[in-house]
Amino acid sequence: MTGKYIFKDEDITTDVLFKIEQIANILAEKEHFSFDDAYEAFISSDTYRILKRIDNLYWAESAEFLVDEYYREKSLER
Repeated sequence: MTGKYIFKDEDITTDVLFKIEQIANILAEKEHFSFDDAYEAFISSDTYRILKRIDNLYWAESAEFLVDEYYREKSLER
């Protein structure tokens, strides 16, 4: 992730980074991956690319919702 994330003149970069950390922790636990492997898997996904688009408010969703979206994306790839 590069740069800052600004929404309505507020810097939400920390919020987005914390959300990504939460997602990676959930994936690591569910998949029995290391945190680093879970992080790499998530940031290579379309769900992550959508999350980075601040205008769609994905960053405001719960980490659990975004993990569900990640799994939905992965199920469509099969």
